[in-house]
Amino acid sequence: MPSTPWTKPDTITRPIAVIGAGVMGRRISMMWISAGFKITNPMREIFGERQCGRINHGKPKRASLQARHRNRRVESHRFHEEAVGNAWILIEAVPEKLQMKIGVLAEIDQIAPPDCVITSDSSSLPTSQVIVTTKNNYRICNGHYYMPPEQIYYEAISCGEMDPDIFPYLMGKAKIAGFKPVHAKREVLLVLAEGVSDGHTVDEMFKGWVKVGKGPFQMMDTVGLDTVHIIEVVYTEQLDLNNTTRDWLKETYVDKGNLGAKSGKGLLG
Repeated sequence: MPSTPWTKPDTITRPIAVIGAGVMGRRISMMWISAGFKITNPMREIFGERQCGRINHGKPKRASLQARHRNRRVESHRFHEEAVGNAWILIEAVPEKLQMKIGVLAEIDQIAPPDCVITSDSSSLPTSQVIVTTKNNYRICNGHYYMPPEQIYYEAISCGEMDPDIFPYLMGKAKIAGFKPVHAKREVLLVLAEGVSDGHTVDEMFKGWVKVGKGPFQMMDTVGLDTVHIIEVVYTEQLDLNNTTRDWLKETYVDKGNLGAKSGKGLLG
């Protein structure tokens, strides 16, 4: 993958920008702010004092569980530029409406600094469908939260063009915030590599368990298996993981030109 402008941003002085004031946006904000991260949110009309109050009210309990910061407070801003312009990560958590997400990501991609990671929280819309008019796709991914603080699993999935070095970095920060980063992609690939089950069965089971619209194999086929392989290479090198899935994916699919939706066959056939 070609080099990108992304470098590890300063997470101490720079804020996290959360776009979305619904149930998920407030829950995500509470988790991060309870761990001591500064949270901002654009457009006071959408994320106003009432929503901020709900987050700040619930934060002390979560902070006490983590033995973390209780004095941080979420800040709302009237304009996107104020909240996004200096963020180190931007979390889009607007309703599950494709055109809305396309518009939001296009706008914030123009404002966010080059090292700002942009994540879209969606259970059914892969970011490959959302980056229609964005330009800096090297820093955009699907960052899926389940229902914190009760369900604290977190998974990041590439848009197909994302700098793979972002993944281990993002997972490390999510762990600090009290989430449990999951690498469901690696585990299900191992299931396929060892012949334990087939992709269709695993996808149907996964969708039933976590109530999402697409399973991990369908998501990987959509992104492209060459991209998935690049991410696997980074994971195995930086996190010292077993290379079984990396090598199996390369030999069985990538080397044969079978990249999923891009060309040839995919994990689902």
